[in-house]
Amino acid sequence: MSFSKDLRMAAEPIIEDIYNDGFIQDLLHGELSKQAVRQYLRADASYLKEFANLYALLIPKVPNMDDVKFLVEQIEFLLEGEVEAHEILASFINEPYHEIVKEKVWPPSGDHYIKHMYYNAYAHENAAYTIAAMAPCPYVYAVIGKRAIKDNQLNKDSITSNWFEFYSTEMDALVNLFDELMDRLTENCTSEEKEEIKENFLQSTIHERNFFNMAYVDEKWNFRGDKDE
Repeated sequence: MSFSKDLRMAAEPIIEDIYNDGFIQDLLHGELSKQAVRQYLRADASYLKEFANLYALLIPKVPNMDDVKFLVEQIEFLLEGEVEAHEILASFINEPYHEIVKEKVWPPSGDHYIKHMYYNAYAHENAAYTIAAMAPCPYVYAVIGKRAIKDNQLNKDSITSNWFEFYSTEMDALVNLFDELMDRLTENCTSEEKEEIKENFLQSTIHERNFFNMAYVDEKWNFRGDKDE
């Protein structure tokens, strides 16, 4: 079994939880609250900006120019193409996307996730560590999108179904590249190093779950402890 396939299999229970959590289920039924949509879009706009910066850190570490070219194209997709998916959700709540994201949010779960990726980009020369931290993002969206469009519970009368349609195909090329790079870059890794890389991947998969839940519960920083004001 390839290393990338091993990672996918290990992540299956987490992705199952993501799919069955409130955010994806409400989106599947076309019932997600306006506040959850706003929180998600604001947080994801901030996240994608940092994801693009992480590509810039990853590019010098990849082994050949074809990989570099593809990653450069992915930066452009992040900044332009993925806005299409965001605009679908903005249309769902009948609010202009650019107005929604004028308000920036940086909730704890998003903060933790981004710092996890940056740590691996800076702490390890082998790009496999960075890729393992980044790869669950497109992979989770691809799996959820493909599953949703076959789900009898999908509300096809809601525009939210277009969000699932988008992610059912648009992540495939990146997922495949990350799998290929992961397998190639771990060929000479020790078993201990592979375990570290695998844990990076699984941690990021959990971060993906927390990111959706963060939007669903309107997560905010609480600097006053657990006491109510």
